[in-house]
Amino acid sequence: MSDDNRSVSIERLEEGVYLATNKRGDTLRFGSKADDAFTPVELLLAAIAGCSAVDVDVVTGRRAAPEHFEAKVDATYVRENGENSLRDIVLTFDVRFPEGEAGDGARMLLPRAIKASHDRTCTVSRTIESGAQITVRTAGSE
Repeated sequence: MSDDNRSVSIERLEEGVYLATNKRGDTLRFGSKADDAFTPVELLLAAIAGCSAVDVDVVTGRRAAPEHFEAKVDATYVRENGENSLRDIVLTFDVRFPEGEAGDGARMLLPRAIKASHDRTCTVSRTIESGAQITVRTAGSE
């Protein structure tokens, strides 16, 4: 098992608007009240699609660059017994490769690459499906 820590911090810009910063110093503005930015739920969906998209693109791209590459995630927002969650999460790939031998090779790899990403290599969806525990604490209470 690898012990490679990942970390992101967020800072409040105003009520419902935040700035996420990663270890490399890259930032992303988001929030529930940021009309021109992603919501936290949309970021989660983007992470699901993005993680698998990277996996699939790397594998199939060794054969041919896609003419069209889109990954879309749909989910049902559920509010039950005062609790909110997403259910029925579906990731759909729409990928087209050029005609020819290289494109044929990429098309042949596509289903296997999607399955491998889902089953083994996408950290985001693997973490969600494994039901990883999340510990919430207040700074200084460790």
